[in-house]
Amino acid sequence: MPRALITGVTGQDGYYLSKLLLEKGYEVYGLVRGQNNPKIDFIREELPDVTILTGDLLDVSSLLRALGKANPDEFYNLGAISFVAYSWENASLTSDVTGKGVLNALEAVRLHSGDDLRKVRFYQASSSEMFGKVQQVPQSEMTLLWPRSPYGVAKVFGHYMTINYRESYGMHASSGILFNHESPMRGPEFVTRKITMAVARIALGKQKRLALGNLDAQRDWGFAGDYVDAMWRMVQQPEADDYVVSTGHTHSVRSFLDVAFNHAGISNWDKHVYQDPDFFRPAEVDLLVGDASKAKEVLGWEPKVSFEDLVRMMVDSDLERERATKD
Repeated sequence: MPRALITGVTGQDGYYLSKLLLEKGYEVYGLVRGQNNPKIDFIREELPDVTILTGDLLDVSSLLRALGKANPDEFYNLGAISFVAYSWENASLTSDVTGKGVLNALEAVRLHSGDDLRKVRFYQASSSEMFGKVQQVPQSEMTLLWPRSPYGVAKVFGHYMTINYRESYGMHASSGILFNHESPMRGPEFVTRKITMAVARIALGKQKRLALGNLDAQRDWGFAGDYVDAMWRMVQQPEADDYVVSTGHTHSVRSFLDVAFNHAGISNWDKHVYQDPDFFRPAEVDLLVGDASKAKEVLGWEPKVSFEDLVRMMVDSDLERERATKD
């Protein structure tokens, strides 16, 4: 039975990856930072076969202890401070966790592996936010990185550190440059989930208006459940490498609003949505769209869920949640 250790197991990607690996017969260990994480109970209830371990990406010794207990064949580093807007308010902490945390994870795996530096296959969750002020459309593995947020800068550090450990030590360390991927498990602070939660509440008469930032920002949105499959496929390759994971199609926030409100039976959302300057980024990333040709050719990976089906899935989930609550 293969064994996997996942940091960030309580997040959206950690949830879907755990489900995938359990279905494939893995013994799955999830790393959490302390026992007071409010999402631990959810993981224990939804995924009781995941063994929870405590550790901190800022503490190499705790990572080594977790590696000793899990003794994994595969290490998936999904842990990060991943809300981009938050990174301007806490740039130092974001840099430590999202950037230096990758170095700590790589070093822990290297030390744990001893003389067999390919003993543990490592996956790093890189991000399309690394492209920032995009220098090429669409963006591929060879596109110049130009991050536009502390989060993006931290992800670039982690990305290149993964490459450096692969080239310096021969470790099987891959990075997935994942474009925006969403699901009903997405945190409520992200614009996609913020929209679908508000749409559900507006449709049910619980809310009247929704405040958003830049409605013209364009993203390449896919389904998180599809994207974790690409992660797993990378780790199975004979040689480690870096891959863009995306749908290759871009949509604006306005388009997301169109599909979400229409699915809830509201044809005109203008009276419900207004722009609030507080939600604009200090430095905007206007257009992200990925070229996943390499992932398709080498990994045999293809996204299965369309943009429209993704939005409808999220709206349906939030409608169900809101109908089950009284407020």
